[in-house]
Amino acid sequence: MTLLLKLSQLIDWFNERIAKGAFWLVLVMTIVSSGNAVVRFTVNYSSNGLLEIQWYLFAAIFLLCSPYTLRKNEHVRIDVLSGSFRRAAWR
Repeated sequence: MTLLLKLSQLIDWFNERIAKGAFWLVLVMTIVSSGNAVVRFTVNYSSNGLLEIQWYLFAAIFLLCSPYTLRKNEHVRIDVLSGSFRRAAWR
């Protein structure tokens, strides 16, 4: 049993380190996103590559931070969306 507890603690430590590293991806994604917007409005040039990078960074952030969020017993709330739909729409 202690082996499983130590394995669990190792997994928790590993997830926390990955999530803290993935937090920096938010900064990178923000810089790419704002840089793309500035270039689009100033030079009238848009790059699909930069948009793809934004989506890949968002996906990486979501996937790498999900275990950390689960460990902290938090969740992303969608009450705003689900509350605006009628009950019959979910059937």
